[in-house]
Amino acid sequence: MAAQDIDLAIQRIALQILEKNHGADRMAIVGIYTCGVYVAKRIHAFIESQTKSVVPFGALDINLYRDDWSLISQNPIVKTTEIAFDVDNTNLILVDDVIFTGRTIRAAMDAIMDYGRPETIQLAALVDRGGRELPIQPDFTGMVTGIQDKERINVVLSETGTGGEVIIES
Repeated sequence: MAAQDIDLAIQRIALQILEKNHGADRMAIVGIYTCGVYVAKRIHAFIESQTKSVVPFGALDINLYRDDWSLISQNPIVKTTEIAFDVDNTNLILVDDVIFTGRTIRAAMDAIMDYGRPETIQLAALVDRGGRELPIQPDFTGMVTGIQDKERINVVLSETGTGGEVIIES
């Protein structure tokens, strides 16, 4: 995906979110660190510009909620979770850049429940690469691709909210 494709995918995801939720009332958007936060910020900005509403936004660190954190690193880098709103009874849109096994999303849902009980949790992912280990599917997806297990998808986004690319690496 080139920069223009990413922008179109984010706009499409945002419009589908608005359609499914009948607007932005009781909606909140939470991005999963690191790249999920950048995707979430773009979706959030587009939704606010379209609805002229203030939509709560947060960033979520899931490192200590992962069931495989000890396999990844003995010293995980923990970031600050920033959820400064009440998640109870919201339609919470959880955003990540790539969905693969589903383990990150499971950990994110566990983390969210420590902050309250949303009415719904909906998942938006810029790229769905398949290969689930858990029965978790995104509600909104920018691109679906099938790649080999040894390949990686690298989403490169800037914090400025423009540009970027999605690269498949061997």
